[in-house]
Amino acid sequence: MKKLIEIKNRFFITSLIIAIFIITNSCSKSKDMNPAPSANGSGGTGGPATNEVFIQSMAFNPTTITVAVNSTVTWTNKDAITHTVTSDSGTFDSGNVAPGSTFTYTFTTIGTFAYHCNIHPTMVATVVVSATAPTTMPTMPATPSTPSTPGY
Repeated sequence: MKKLIEIKNRFFITSLIIAIFIITNSCSKSKDMNPAPSANGSGGTGGPATNEVFIQSMAFNPTTITVAVNSTVTWTNKDAITHTVTSDSGTFDSGNVAPGSTFTYTFTTIGTFAYHCNIHPTMVATVVVSATAPTTMPTMPATPSTPSTPGY
């Protein structure tokens, strides 16, 4: 009976130490899983920069990216779990991309490249490689306001 109580006490103390370790470890590693996008899309803690894809919230962001041939795309894993960046056609495969790590690939062929995460197959996206750099739509100037005339 005394041995049984001693075993229960050891189990309780070991469980308590593990619980304290887990709680302490999880509290000291706070990460913002959904950072606010920056106004200029410059990367960092905001949105992805040009030729950059964020892996966050179990998705690729953006889901479609267009780049010029011979461009290098960088994927950054901002999730707290491992992902992959794997071409549907076998053209490229990152292997495991740990949290906080990156994968880069240079696209030397024009075409559309669908890809996914091997670990989480519902995560899908596309890289479109064109002959020239993508252009953004020009912004239209604001319509000039007509001065108001008193009495009208």
